[in-house]
Formats: sequence, structure tokens, C-alpha cells
Amino acid sequence: MAPQASARKGRRGWRVMLRYGLIASGVSVILASGIYGSQRFQQFMIRDPRFFLSGPPDYGLESPNLEVLGIKYASRAQILHVFEHDYGRSLYLFPLAERRKALLDIKWVHDAAVSRIWPNRILVRVSERQPAAFVKLPAGNIARWALIDDEGMILEPPPKASFKLPVLAGVLSNESADKRGTRVRRMQRMMKELGAFADRVSEVDVTDLDNLKITEQADGRALSLVLGDHNFSSRVQNFLEHYADIHRRMPQATTFDLRLDDRITGSEANTDAR
Repeated sequence: MAPQASARKGRRGWRVMLRYGLIASGVSVILASGIYGSQRFQQFMIRDPRFFLSGPPDYGLESPNLEVLGIKYASRAQILHVFEHDYGRSLYLFPLAERRKALLDIKWVHDAAVSRIWPNRILVRVSERQPAAFVKLPAGNIARWALIDDEGMILEPPPKASFKLPVLAGVLSNESADKRGTRVRRMQRMMKELGAFADRVSEVDVTDLDNLKITEQADGRALSLVLGDHNFSSRVQNFLEHYADIHRRMPQATTFDLRLDDRITGSEANTDAR
């Protein structure tokens, strides 16, 4: 009996080994087929002309298969230039992340989404930066006007565009964008607190973030109001309520210190009065 039991055990062992061998062979065949099929599919996607991004039909024209949405002030030419190397190539090889990164380097572009539209189109959606103020920056012996957004990005004014924005003083071009952005956002918080009165403000000085100053128009004159770092709305409202009397007593005063909530100090021809 012992030799028969040993033989049966041996046959079971061979059957198990054979079964696992067949399974392993089947898996290998499936993997090989999958790899081969994947390679064939990739070659098909890369080489078939139906997936190629067609370029402009003629010099000076745009590709009908590249659609760009959301542009108002950003340079369309710069945006289209980003995709020049993709014409005549398969969408399968199109580097989405790389092209989006290149778009974000264009000044007026705040964000961008790039999508493949199979079989052979690209859709670009651009979100532009929103200017918050004008800034006057030194440029050699002269100064130039530019725009700035709430992230501190300096923007060139687009041609034939009109913006109703205040001038922001105290911004330096050699500051980091983070520092410039802090100044812009400080101005924005103050303007929001001022409400409707903000429409009368022509300039905001943020040189000292703890002591903001504004310039507003009244009776055809530019008045400078020193506001400090809080209570902007109540201080301006108090000034407006008393301005007629102040102007009667100090008709030449153009600078007013409102930092003390219980008094207004006016400056007139190098003479201080209360």
C-alpha cells in the first residue's frame, strides 16, 4: 500500500505543477499580447493623420483646430506661439502640462486650461488677470505708467483699453511680487470699507502700510486725507460731515490728518490748525 500511496501523491504533485505552469504560461501570453497591443495602439495614435493637429492654412492665419477662449487683453500672438511646435503632430503626443505652464508665463494670463478634443482639436480657456490700480514706475530719467493686480503682477496697459482705477503710490518695481501684492490688497480692503466714497478716491498712498493716505476731489481741489490703519469709513464720514465748516475756517488747507477719531488736523501753508 505504501508504494501505491506514494505514486498517487507523486501524480497529484505533477498535476499541481502542470496546472500552475499552464496558468503562468497563460498569464505570460496575456501580458505579451497586452504589451504588443498597447505598442500597436500607440503607434496607431502617433502615426495616423486623423489625430494630427493641423496648422494654419496660410501665412498670417490661425489654425482652425486650435480654439482660444477668454482673451481680452492678453497677447493672442504670444498665446498662439506656445502651440507652434504642435502643428502636424498627433494629439496623443500633446504635452498638456507643459503647454499650460508656458501660458502662465504670459503676463496677462492668470490661469489657463488646455484640453484635447479628439480626434484633432485643442481648446484653450484663459482666465486673465484683473488690474486693481495704476502705478507710476521709474524708467531711467522718466516714469512710465503700468497696471498692477492683487498678486503684485505689473501689467502693461493694453492699447485702446480704458480702466477706471485709482493710482497706487508707494509701489516699487524692484520689490518682490509678494510685497507689491500686500500693498495692493491693503488698498483693496480700505476701498471696500469706504464703500461708495471709494469712487471719489483718485490716489492711494501705501508707502507706510500702517498709515494709508488717500487723495480725493472736493470743490475742484485735490484733498489729501491721512487715515492710519483702521476705521477708514468712520474717519472719512466724520471728515465729510465737518468739511464745510473746516473749509470755511481754513479755505487753503488741502491735507487733513484723520488718525485721531475725535479730531481733524488740517495743514495750511506750513501751519497746523485744529
